[in-house]
Amino acid sequence: MKRNKLLSLLLVGAMTVSMLAGCGSKAETGSGQAAEGTQAASQEAGGAESAAAESTENPTITFMCIDIYGKAMGNVGSEDVLKAAEDYTGINVDFNWVANDSYSDILGVTLMDKANMPMVITYGSDLGANIVQAAKDGAFWDLNDFVWDEEKYPNLSKMNENVCKAFTVDGQLVGVYRSRPIGRNGLGYRADWAEKLGLEEPKTIEDIYNMMYQFTYGDPDGNGKDDTYGLCMCKYTGPLDIIQAWFGAGNQWKEVDGKLVPVHQTEEYLEALKWMKKMYDDGLIYKDWATRETNTWTDGVKNGECGMFLDVLDNSRRIWDYFETEGIPSVTGEGNASMKLNGGIAAEEGGEPHTLATSGAAGCFLITKAGAKTEQDVENCLTYLDKMNDEDMRILADYGLEGRDHEINEEGYIVDLLADKEIQEKPEIGLNQSVAYVPDLPDMKTVEKSDRLIEEEAIKAANVDIAVFNPASGYLVSSKINAEVGTDLKDILDRARTQYICGQIDENGLQEQFKVWEQRGGADLITEINEMYQADQTK
Repeated sequence: MKRNKLLSLLLVGAMTVSMLAGCGSKAETGSGQAAEGTQAASQEAGGAESAAAESTENPTITFMCIDIYGKAMGNVGSEDVLKAAEDYTGINVDFNWVANDSYSDILGVTLMDKANMPMVITYGSDLGANIVQAAKDGAFWDLNDFVWDEEKYPNLSKMNENVCKAFTVDGQLVGVYRSRPIGRNGLGYRADWAEKLGLEEPKTIEDIYNMMYQFTYGDPDGNGKDDTYGLCMCKYTGPLDIIQAWFGAGNQWKEVDGKLVPVHQTEEYLEALKWMKKMYDDGLIYKDWATRETNTWTDGVKNGECGMFLDVLDNSRRIWDYFETEGIPSVTGEGNASMKLNGGIAAEEGGEPHTLATSGAAGCFLITKAGAKTEQDVENCLTYLDKMNDEDMRILADYGLEGRDHEINEEGYIVDLLADKEIQEKPEIGLNQSVAYVPDLPDMKTVEKSDRLIEEEAIKAANVDIAVFNPASGYLVSSKINAEVGTDLKDILDRARTQYICGQIDENGLQEQFKVWEQRGGADLITEINEMYQADQTK
């Protein structure tokens, strides 16, 4: 088993230290004998021993990493965790832990200090203008020249190329992305409401609308009052993006007739928008949804006002957890209230289901040229990042050492022996910030999971094949126009969409806002993006 391999490595490491100590004693004895007439031979032997000792030392990489909890690798037992990681990966890491709250400020200073540049820098979000410009100026290695070697990097070579596009600047892959679930977006709905009303799992947009309507006007809670709504909404407009993907509008941009176009210029977008306006006009969502705060969003389902929740599946599952832990009774009269999780939805009967892909990442690991000066340095960095994705290292980073911090029970589940400790007190805390979590390991050992979490993870995995990516993501990263006005352009479209749904502007007003978008830089952005896109097509 792999964990036995890890224990063996620790044992071998201890034996190696003992043997090196023994060699040191013999060297001293030899030098004494050399004084009696064999000095030259002793020097030659000593030189060989020194070279051998040096060759056994692991190479060191420097790593600027995010400190989330304020005490990364600073607890009792942390040194043993780091030693286990070093023995396994064959790489020693000199970490520079930087507090999350001040990370962006310190990163800016770090990028200007080439003399003290770390080899690896953690970047915690989508590439910002400063990172893109640094990449254009040649600050980072092009990892395309390294990571796709399956023999050297069996884990990193399995990175999703669609996700990698968002970390590619002018054709150069500048980061190893920190993986997050691609198929995370989906629908959750009150299963007990559906059961009471005789509704089956929705498969199409028409099914969704019918469920929303019945949840609003079919008295699903049985109290005889008109006090329920279909879909829970707040001013965060992510659910509208998911609905557009159901209609086939794409994800921000779409390839149409060999050209990349923003989704608001597609027929499917307008069709989806009219559907959402009808949803609003028919009273299936809160009238004041556009002003409701995001931090109270899930309350609408928890308190029994709304029956459907559209966002990341985690949140729908957490609502389900709430029903269980709080003992919220089912409207059927049996057991607790429950949620059903759903992945993709088809535009029509027999059509292909879709969901909106997430970015698939929470930032990346950058390898700097000022820090990693040679190709061997780069390979050392990538070796560490690759091996930390092995099952043993993921378990180490999340649960510490087996036998001390966790154990494996008879059913094969991880038992956290430090479960009663605060997370910031655990010896492994922080090490997971150096793990890319690539690729997904569906059969990896884990703690025992609830049926609710198992259902969530199964749908996320199934969603990967139907998740719609943004085909322009790699070009938007490199776009000068997007860097200058991208945020403003997005705000124009988001505001116009909300105003149209709520009846504040009609379709003519909507089209006027689309013209404003073009005049503020949108038309130039389309030209720029397609110039890059066509250049790629002709390669």
